[in-house]
Amino acid sequence: MAEPNLNRRLQLEAPRRDNDALGGYSQTWVSLGELWGDVDPSAGRAASGLDVSLSLVRFRITVRAAPQGAPSRPKSGQRFRDGARIFQIQAVTEGRAGPKYLDCYAEEELAQ
Repeated sequence: MAEPNLNRRLQLEAPRRDNDALGGYSQTWVSLGELWGDVDPSAGRAASGLDVSLSLVRFRITVRAAPQGAPSRPKSGQRFRDGARIFQIQAVTEGRAGPKYLDCYAEEELAQ
């Protein structure tokens, strides 16, 4: 398999819950750092939302590998940001291009 083309600078973000002093919480996103990735679209479908049409596109995003437990290793529930675009990470596995890489399966939701 050919080496991936890591040509996109992506911000890795994790959710953070903050107490709102009323018994609930608010969620914000904090940056864990930048990773270079190869963003490859794989499939899409239409979805419906409240009074809006949505399209859901799946991507395989390949990044350099990091050890289990390292803050730079993406995991499910986190997301990548590329400017205004947001890719929600669904799953992470060892890369198809070899042990130096991780494949992150992500989804981007677009309002139509």
